Amino acid sequence: MNIWVIILVPLISAFIGWITNWVAIKMLFHPREPRKFLGITFHGIFPKRQQQFAEKLGRTVSNEFLSYSDIEQKISNPENLKKIMPMLESHIDHFLRVKLSDEMPVISMFIGDKTIQKMKSAFMQEIETLFPKVMKQYAANLKDELDIESIVTAKVAAFSSDKLEEILYQIMSKEFRFVEIIGAVIGFLIGAVQVLITWLTR
Repeated sequence: MNIWVIILVPLISAFIGWITNWVAIKMLFHPREPRKFLGITFHGIFPKRQQQFAEKLGRTVSNEFLSYSDIEQKISNPENLKKIMPMLESHIDHFLRVKLSDEMPVISMFIGDKTIQKMKSAFMQEIETLFPKVMKQYAANLKDELDIESIVTAKVAAFSSDKLEEILYQIMSKEFRFVEIIGAVIGFLIGAVQVLITWLTR
């Protein structure tokens, strides 16, 4: 068998395998708009399915990543209140000692430090009791006013095809390159097997 056949067949097969996978990857994004060729309509998969992709992503983000139940649990968690209690206590103390004196100087004359401490303690207890209920109500109102699914869907659907391709290449560039290489390797192996079969059956 000609030595050039032995060399070229696997190399050509490897090139065909690589170019086939390269074209397949490109066809994920191109053509941007439907194009007809020989009566067949070609349209990149992502541009064609961008609206469905946006809706699915919006639904997933809303249900799995930013669910309102998770938001409600976070903002109504008593542990979170403990983190801001010192700030609230400082603000109430300033109000009772300074602002109240400025607004109602006569009343403040009859309020001593002991009374201020008692009032501040009562306010803090009430806040600690009321805060989780207020936050739960706030989360319920937020759910009615802020539709995460619609926001994400609209944002992704509005992406330009170039932007979408850029994002996916940033995330999956290594995987795309791996697919191209695998195509070349498989093509080379197929070519080598063809040469071997031809050599054995001649």
